[in-house]
Amino acid sequence: MDKELRHKNAHRDAHQDAHADAKAGGVRLDKWLWAARFYKTRSLAAEEIGKGRIEVNGQPAKPSRELRLGDVLRLRQGPVQRSVQVRGLSHVRGPAPVAQALYEETAESLAARTAAAEQRRLGVEPALTITDGRPTKRDRRDLARTQVDWQRWSVSLDDS
Repeated sequence: MDKELRHKNAHRDAHQDAHADAKAGGVRLDKWLWAARFYKTRSLAAEEIGKGRIEVNGQPAKPSRELRLGDVLRLRQGPVQRSVQVRGLSHVRGPAPVAQALYEETAESLAARTAAAEQRRLGVEPALTITDGRPTKRDRRDLARTQVDWQRWSVSLDDS
């Protein structure tokens, strides 16, 4: 029992130390993106930063950039463009509610994301726009059915 209690206290102390360090200075951008649960690993976060998909205060950033409270991040995750303001700093990855408290998404970003989601929902199914290529099973059946009907009802001019 005593060993379990010491483990819990050590974990809590490490968590508090990480938050104290974050308050004293900044947090690396890649570490913050990981802690805020934008990316599953720090290496994925660093890779996205390297590709230029993340800006801090309107400028391209490096993974080692120190984030401060109030910084505005613009990031792209797939087709989704987000703009968030840093509200908290953390060196550790915690549960989702804690991670969501580290940032606040701007009103413009929320409106743009909602509009983009609606546009995708109303958009045309890409498979319906394919006009050539290998026919689907349904297309082959329809084609065979029309050929049989055509052969059954067609009249040849040579038979007269």
